[in-house]
Amino acid sequence: MSGTPLTSLKKIYSGKVRDLYEIDEKRMLMVASDRLSAFDVILPEPIPGKGEILTAISNFWFEHLKHVVPNHLTGDSVASVVSTEELPLVEKRAVVAKRLTPVPVEAIVRGYLAGSGLKEYRQHGSVCGIALPAGLQESSRLPEPIFTPSTKAAVGDHDENISFDECAAKIGAELAAKVRDTAIKLYLAASEYAASRGIIICDTKFEFGIDEDGTLTLMDEALTPDSSRFWPASGYAEGTTPPSFDKQFVRDWLEASGWNKQAPAPKVPEEVRLKTAAKYLEALTRLTG
Repeated sequence: MSGTPLTSLKKIYSGKVRDLYEIDEKRMLMVASDRLSAFDVILPEPIPGKGEILTAISNFWFEHLKHVVPNHLTGDSVASVVSTEELPLVEKRAVVAKRLTPVPVEAIVRGYLAGSGLKEYRQHGSVCGIALPAGLQESSRLPEPIFTPSTKAAVGDHDENISFDECAAKIGAELAAKVRDTAIKLYLAASEYAASRGIIICDTKFEFGIDEDGTLTLMDEALTPDSSRFWPASGYAEGTTPPSFDKQFVRDWLEASGWNKQAPAPKVPEEVRLKTAAKYLEALTRLTG
């Protein structure tokens, strides 16, 4: 399902993956579609079943990590806010969420050297301007997790890495420090659990909002294959590119296709889309049993 055409609620926003519908002034329905965004461009074909898998993984993590930070779930059932006729369209891919004031940065935490961080390290010995020890290799574990925020771009635009000082200038020093510290706590707690399930969390992205009482709140999604790099511990070796349970598989196909990473994205073969769906499902199965 690439879109979620509900008529019983008013749509208020469509993002790269999620559609938001108004319930009342304090709540909204957040629906995860099967759309896949890679390199900040929405691919033309959906990934079968992806929205249901993302919702199940996020809900698992929201429950597991609620002792670290509050999250956006209200506890209300989807059935209580969607018409009976339309409920089958969204029941497994939607949640009732608090309406928050978004913090306009993406809170990225990196525990291992990969992706754009690896490219920068090879050139400058740093990741997002944070100096790292010499001698690290691809997939090396960092001495400690690092917080590397980015801008939150509009649909169709590219996110851009920013320094912590730029983050502090954008949202205020006190809030920036709280977002950084909370994101790192979440990453450490999630990594410890994932390790017990045979998964390494290379890096991940969190999004936060502020509720009506001024409380920092985890929102959108949490530790999904869309927002994280998951590696099987059994396939991990420093100096190599580990296999993954995330959208890196489709990213690799796109890189090899010669695409210039500007919209529109090329049509992704069905075989690649089905294999991506299988990887997402394996991540859910491993994490939740």
